[in-house]
Order: sequence, then C-alpha cells, then structure tokens
Amino acid sequence: MTTVAERVPLDRIEQRARGAHPGRAALTVIAAVLFGLGWAAFKALAVAWFVVAWCGSAVAEGWVSARDSQRAGAP
Repeated sequence: MTTVAERVPLDRIEQRARGAHPGRAALTVIAAVLFGLGWAAFKALAVAWFVVAWCGSAVAEGWVSARDSQRAGAP
C-alpha cells in the first residue's frame, strides 16, 4: 500500500517550478492592470461625452424655446 506522499510527482513538480518565469508573470500582471486602466478610461470618456452632449442639447433647446417665445411677443 502506497502513502499519499509517495504518489506525489515531485520530479514533475520540480521541473515545472524550474521552468516558471517570474519576469513574464510580472509583465502579465502589469499588462493586465494597464489594459484595465485603458478600458475604464474609455468607458468613463464615453459616459462623459454623452453627459456633455445631453447638457449641450438641453441648453440648445432652452435657447430655441426662449428665442421662439420672444418672437411670438411673450415677455
């Protein structure tokens, strides 16, 4: 009967650990953070642009309404 410790593939684990590249893992984390920042910035800009466009449209509608009421003779 074998024990659990005897069934653990220590040689394969050691080979895999020696093949790991911490620099590549660090670059992957940095790239993920920068990608996330870019994505969030785009989303924020898209929302901000919509808000600015909506406010500008509201001002334009108010301007037109005031102009039209003045032309009609209303105070």
